[in-house]
Amino acid sequence: MTEEREERYGWVVVWACFAALTVIFGVSYSFAAFFEPFAVEFGASRAQVSLVFGLSGLLYFVLGAFAGMLADRLGPQRVAGAGMVCIALALLAGSRARSMTEVTLAYGIGLGLGIALVYTPAIGCVQPWFTRRRGLAAGIASSGIGAGTLLVPLLAAAAIEAWQWRHAMGAIAAGVLLVGLTSALLLRRAPQAMRRAGGSVPGTPLGQALASRSFRWLYAMLLLASPSMFVPFAHLSAAARDLGVAEAQAVGLVGLIGIGSLVGRFAVGALADRIGRPRALVGVTAALGLSMLLWLAAREYWLLAAFALAMGLAYGGSVSLMPALCMDMYGARAVSSIIGVLYTGAALGNLGGPWLAGRVFDATGSYAGVVAGCALLSALATLCAWRALRR
Repeated sequence: MTEEREERYGWVVVWACFAALTVIFGVSYSFAAFFEPFAVEFGASRAQVSLVFGLSGLLYFVLGAFAGMLADRLGPQRVAGAGMVCIALALLAGSRARSMTEVTLAYGIGLGLGIALVYTPAIGCVQPWFTRRRGLAAGIASSGIGAGTLLVPLLAAAAIEAWQWRHAMGAIAAGVLLVGLTSALLLRRAPQAMRRAGGSVPGTPLGQALASRSFRWLYAMLLLASPSMFVPFAHLSAAARDLGVAEAQAVGLVGLIGIGSLVGRFAVGALADRIGRPRALVGVTAALGLSMLLWLAAREYWLLAAFALAMGLAYGGSVSLMPALCMDMYGARAVSSIIGVLYTGAALGNLGGPWLAGRVFDATGSYAGVVAGCALLSALATLCAWRALRR
């Protein structure tokens, strides 16, 4: 395959990854639409319902490391395809749940496993196809997360209103099989990631990368920033309802995060190719923490909307930069595995952040302490990003 033909199919991989991420994160973040139905039907507290979202995130970030290793061995197509089937089965099981325990097993554990099998293999296979336009390609591919965040929660809310939550969940499962499985089958490993001159692919071995100082600082950055990334997805709609905002507008805040995320992934990815990805990552990590001040001050819907857009912009830019940076720093040899291990840093924040936010709200009736804590952690994450990338 010539270099020109390689790059042409690389763009097929980019858009297949875009579609796959739209599906899996659209399903994940449609949790905002199911939050209230779960709480009402099963008489659950906010902390209990939030645990479902947090557990799902914990699993797909932790297991993503193993999925990346599988993709490096078996190829992204097989691993991501299995993940899409797992997600569909988890949604069908969730639609038949009779208790919060069954919801947790299906929506929390099953969905988390399925997303893990798709996320890292899909995003990891994009980077080796490109050199000059790697930032743009990574930005477009990862903007599928923003598209899913924008579209699927709104579709889920409309389906719940029309058919009730159980039938809505079944309809989403059918969409996963139709769109998600098709996109997974289009993923291919880049030829340069398969060339094994002398028995190896050029790049840093996994163990050597994980032992490096730069990786440790990147890992700390993601660990500290992750509560700011994931608490809004679980709780922003609930906070809006507390202010008397209508259900459709409250769920729509997650869509606004998606709009901001889309803009962030395209704009920051392209900008980073010009100013440098390290500098861009430090900037968007700082912006993530600063956006929390808007939520802290919000007493009206428009401020919550401004926060959702600003937070989505910073979150989207951050997530789009990390895979490209891993390829820049460590090469193609174990890039999916390295990305997968890096993303385990978000696991505790995804599990603990939303759950702890629910506990704090249940105890105090306010999200103020949670939001201030997220801002502080993001400031520390910015320092870690600077330390990781200053050279």
